[in-house]
Amino acid sequence: MWIPIAAVCLGLIAGYLFYAPFEYIYSGYLAVFLLVSLDTILGGIRSYQENTFDEQNFLSGFVINLIFASGIAFLGLQLGVDLYLAAVFALGVRLFRNLSIIRWHVTDRLKKQKTDH
Repeated sequence: MWIPIAAVCLGLIAGYLFYAPFEYIYSGYLAVFLLVSLDTILGGIRSYQENTFDEQNFLSGFVINLIFASGIAFLGLQLGVDLYLAAVFALGVRLFRNLSIIRWHVTDRLKKQKTDH
């Protein structure tokens, strides 16, 4: 479980140290990529806490979500409509749902530890 957390921290440090400007046209793709990454990480943490973690499901979910969300962003760019916002909204909802379930698992575990002592 520490590998995804270490990878995120390493990525944040690398992003801070190696500043690379990008064109505005790619900002929708970057937003989608970041949200897919965060959604996958939080989904992995959630499934790990529920003892249902599967590496193939984890990786395939990341790849499929990234391709689908990027496809929506690309289609929107071709049509001149900000369709990437649909992906941002859907992934945002999933992020907050996963985060609330993770929080529930953590607080439930802490309550159980408190009552056991």
